Amino acid sequence: MSVQAVNPDTTNPDLPHPGLLAVTEFLDHDREPVRDLVRKALPDGGRGLTDVERAQALYYAVRDGILYEVYGADLSRDGLKASSTIRRGTGFCVHKSIVYAAAARSVGIPSRIYYGDVRNHLASPKLEELMGGNIFTYHSLTTVFLDGRWVRATPVFNKVLCKLYRIKPLDFDGRTDSMYHPYDEEGRRHMEFLREHGEFDDVPYDRVVDGIRANHPRLFASRNTTARGSLVADAQGDPS
Repeated sequence: MSVQAVNPDTTNPDLPHPGLLAVTEFLDHDREPVRDLVRKALPDGGRGLTDVERAQALYYAVRDGILYEVYGADLSRDGLKASSTIRRGTGFCVHKSIVYAAAARSVGIPSRIYYGDVRNHLASPKLEELMGGNIFTYHSLTTVFLDGRWVRATPVFNKVLCKLYRIKPLDFDGRTDSMYHPYDEEGRRHMEFLREHGEFDDVPYDRVVDGIRANHPRLFASRNTTARGSLVADAQGDPS
């Protein structure tokens, strides 16, 4: 695949429309698992908190409450629903960004899903072999509308995994974009954005999953399930 390096535009002039609070096939925030996650993050419903504070609380609930795992991931239509990911307790960027978008909508914060291609300089040899290199297509994050502007947030890499890979966890202040880890704790280049696919009101399922499958065929153990393995084991040098 030919990829052109770009500097991602971190602003979006579009004002939110009512559909950006809606329940959708994938952002199913009317389902109990999503409601339960939100209740735990905001025990009193976020009473007395600003939208920024609610967005932050939900961000950390998704970032650290759902294990980031590329291996053994379910990419079926049902598997990508926010409620399904919360039930499993694991997922990678495409799953966790959906969960955060659904949780944000549930408390009245408009949200969208963003997709872009990235170069990951610190992927394990095993993962690079499965991905066919260090370019990962359809990396996903969430955009939320706070204080009159769209802000990008990446509630993806949980604290435990970041510690194993010696990467500082991504924080989110609700006011500035929190998009990626450019360097690890030792100053080595980690991730860079190469191409944007855009922002979407709901998951463009065929485009995303077919795109991942076409660009990374060896990642899949079956049509909708990724290969078995463990990012924790990869970080610890376990060849299995």
